[in-house]
Amino acid sequence: MKRHRSVLAVLLVASAMRGAAAFAQSPTPVAAAPEAATNDSAPDTLPAPEPARPAPSFLTDIQADAFVSFGYTYNLNRPTDRLNGYRVFDSDANTFNVDVAELVLMKQIDKVGETGFRLDLVAGGAIPQKTQSAGLSIGQSADLQQATLSYLAPVGSGLRLDFGKFVTHMGAELIEGYDGYNDNYSRSFLFNYAIPLTHTGVKASYTLGSALSAMLMVVNGWDNVRDGNSGKSVGAQLTLTPASPVTVYLNYIGGPEKTDTNGYARNVFDVVATWKALKTLTLGLNGDYGRETDASLAEPGADAVWKGIAAYARYDLTSRFAVALRGETFRDEGGTRLGTGLATTVREATITPTYKFTDRFLMRADVRFDRSNREVFVKEGGALKKSQATIAGNVVFVY
Repeated sequence: MKRHRSVLAVLLVASAMRGAAAFAQSPTPVAAAPEAATNDSAPDTLPAPEPARPAPSFLTDIQADAFVSFGYTYNLNRPTDRLNGYRVFDSDANTFNVDVAELVLMKQIDKVGETGFRLDLVAGGAIPQKTQSAGLSIGQSADLQQATLSYLAPVGSGLRLDFGKFVTHMGAELIEGYDGYNDNYSRSFLFNYAIPLTHTGVKASYTLGSALSAMLMVVNGWDNVRDGNSGKSVGAQLTLTPASPVTVYLNYIGGPEKTDTNGYARNVFDVVATWKALKTLTLGLNGDYGRETDASLAEPGADAVWKGIAAYARYDLTSRFAVALRGETFRDEGGTRLGTGLATTVREATITPTYKFTDRFLMRADVRFDRSNREVFVKEGGALKKSQATIAGNVVFVY
């Protein structure tokens, strides 16, 4: 037993001696670099990344909208001049046409003290040429249809002021755009000949209550950016809502419109009424009376007088399919507005079925019959007759 203990002791001593020799032969360890001096002001962790910058306010505040209308009109008279008589926006016969492509940029105002603007840029083969104002043209087939600066002044509940070029307040029908289009594709005689299209100047609008609002404007006149005389025209509107289904607009504009003279006034009174008779039925009425001093072509030296009335009905058969009807008569006693030089009366009846594929895309037809007390409509061969009939198709996209 002692012998075994002696052997074990010898082995332990030998192992210890080999470990000491190995340690003596190992390279001298390199001392670690001293720690950097501690900066008490440095954060314990890395700084958080900067938050992403918000988009410029122009991109977030500006609203962009678009409207496109494409159409075709066939005239059963097959007029030699390929023009639909006494039409304005749908004057081209027997041809496809991009009526208008519209881009609208705007900053709306809702609160007192806010400012905004609106720009309507339009191009196309039918509408821009007719909406161009005297003194402003950006091309034969393009137009700056509206360009306004707006301010909601801190007067009462808010007095809205608009400066620039804007569409007229007159009439039941619209030039058409993203914020509104007519039930019929073709425009009425009243729209074409009784009232203006646009104005340039300043207007003030104020809401007097839930059932009454008012507008007053001072402008260069009818369809003028550059006035043809030194006088100004005054326009006004009263909007009445005696009951929720009924709205009545009382409109007026008056002022000198002859070039280089302020001595002859043109005055037009316009009334528009709409009645939502049923959930699926809307009725409308539009009446106009106009007079211009010493402007009659039928009776030189006399005043030109024009007047007319149009009735509208729209019935929604389903949520997507509707039928609109319009009938009207327009009397141009001085032959001035229609340009015939004689007292002329024109009448028309139109039916327009419309199908909405989506809320933004629709297709409609427009079947119309015009008649006059005089032979004013061109037919094949160039002769004149008292009537014309047209059939049109129209596709509209709104964004």
